[in-house]
Amino acid sequence: MIVFPNAKINIGINITERRPDGYHNLETVFYPIKINDVLEVIEANELSFDYSGLDIPGDLNDNLCIKGYHLLKKDFPQLPPVKIHLHKNIPIGAGLGGGSSDAAFFIKLMNEKFGLGLSVDAMMDYARVLGADCAFFIEGKPVFAFDKGDEFDAIKLDLTAYQIVLVMPDAHVSTPEAYRGVKPAPVKESLYDLIKTPIANWKRHIKNDFEGHIFRDNPVIRGVKAELYEHGALYASMSGSGASVFGIFESTPALGAMEEYNQVFYNV
Repeated sequence: MIVFPNAKINIGINITERRPDGYHNLETVFYPIKINDVLEVIEANELSFDYSGLDIPGDLNDNLCIKGYHLLKKDFPQLPPVKIHLHKNIPIGAGLGGGSSDAAFFIKLMNEKFGLGLSVDAMMDYARVLGADCAFFIEGKPVFAFDKGDEFDAIKLDLTAYQIVLVMPDAHVSTPEAYRGVKPAPVKESLYDLIKTPIANWKRHIKNDFEGHIFRDNPVIRGVKAELYEHGALYASMSGSGASVFGIFESTPALGAMEEYNQVFYNV
């Protein structure tokens, strides 16, 4: 069975407080976009994971799909071993949730392939164990996310009338690095309300709390955002903890010059 895990962007991130468990409470809006990995699962004699496409750093045994298998296996000991193949296309270290999406789609695929009978809520609970944003990808609909980013309120947000362009510069920002530089603070205007205002207002009111220190340490990322605005973006922002930056346009912009030094995805 083959599935196509998709990426997401964050429209706004407010880091509101540090939690006693070491995580941070935040609020953000997750919005799905059309950049996809390819995930295949085949029943096998032993559990294995391999990949193609973009290089995946670190120990492959720590891959979230492998962790997801072991998580399910605890409750469903009848699960047979599987061979997992991932073709990686979603940029890594980009704030696009690619690894979380792979894990969520793996859970959905296993549920379907082996008839586990898991509800959407049950699959979300498994996904939350694997990562704060992982549960979002079980349904993949636009949501206002809060607490650790793993609790959701549905929102009506449809950007299909616009062109979303995503730019991935030659930069990488790790999540621990991103969080080390933030200063949590209560919000004056909740993103839940701001996201309902016209997109023309977002530039002045919707912010990403990671941008301040990450732009300072990575001027190339700051430059990408500035260039998107120069090309007419209604709203531009770094996604998640970076390093990708997206712009929302009324029509497809001509970004040929940016393609020389960055990976550019149109109409996502």
